[in-house]
Amino acid sequence: MIDATISAMRLEAQDIIWLELVQTNREPLPAFEAGAHIDIHLPGNVVRQYSLCNHPDERQRYCIAVLKDPASRGGSQSVHDSLRVGQRLQISQPRNLFPLAPHSGRSLLFAGGIGITPILCMAQRLYQQGENFELHYCARSAERAAFIELLSHSAFAQHVHLHFDDGPEQQKLNASSLLNSPATGNHLYVCGPNGFMEHILNSARDQGWEDSHLHREYFSAATSTNRADDESFEIRIRSSGQVLQVPPNISALEALESAGFDIPIACGQGICGTCLTRVLEGEADHRDGFLSDAEHARNDQFTPCCSRAKSPYLVLDL
Repeated sequence: MIDATISAMRLEAQDIIWLELVQTNREPLPAFEAGAHIDIHLPGNVVRQYSLCNHPDERQRYCIAVLKDPASRGGSQSVHDSLRVGQRLQISQPRNLFPLAPHSGRSLLFAGGIGITPILCMAQRLYQQGENFELHYCARSAERAAFIELLSHSAFAQHVHLHFDDGPEQQKLNASSLLNSPATGNHLYVCGPNGFMEHILNSARDQGWEDSHLHREYFSAATSTNRADDESFEIRIRSSGQVLQVPPNISALEALESAGFDIPIACGQGICGTCLTRVLEGEADHRDGFLSDAEHARNDQFTPCCSRAKSPYLVLDL
């Protein structure tokens, strides 16, 4: 963990607050790549993940932006209501589950609302590297869009396209038109509300884009992963032969933790991939939003925080 201090805060847009974090001892922070996020330990034993939005070459600070979400599970409310400049927080080192693809051709970046945070960082890196890219930023209105001034006056402003729900019809996003040429080497990156992301991803698939060239990061699970017809199943541990029972009312992760297994976890909703565990036998019931359909079909890993088993047991590589 890193002992960090809030060095600056500002209201970036309506209901969006921007924070700058520095290491309390003023030493350089660990390096990060575009798309990375950090865990922040908030008051009340709440841990939340926030994407880094500043330039990835910066080592003296981490910057995040947080939307005050009325449907929040407590994280965004705590950031807006409890945090102040000078306050110390424990944060994790950066992790990147949403990286830029290496040696890509043209990159299409799509951000919806607060989903601009990792996308902004990607744009800064792509411009620095001289890559061909476009950034399409969709928001309900200019007042609710973060970093408008920064984007409009950046060195890559000509790559940025703004789309507002309350603006003229001609400036609204036409995803199908933008995605009608899935050229080899092109990659798409999208982050934002679930409905927005599904619209972008489905539009791309309809135009013939390969799933391997579609990259996304969810902020929350679309629906609850619990189901009324959930049944018990077994987890078998390959290394020891230990057998664990997973009843309908607990998750595979809870069963593993109760048995003493230390499985890394961040979101707990199947959207970040932190808890991915290798499956050696059995058929998983995938309920995550992190793995692609092709990865689900391979059936060689699952997210025990939310996914279960279709077969009577799963053999895990633990």
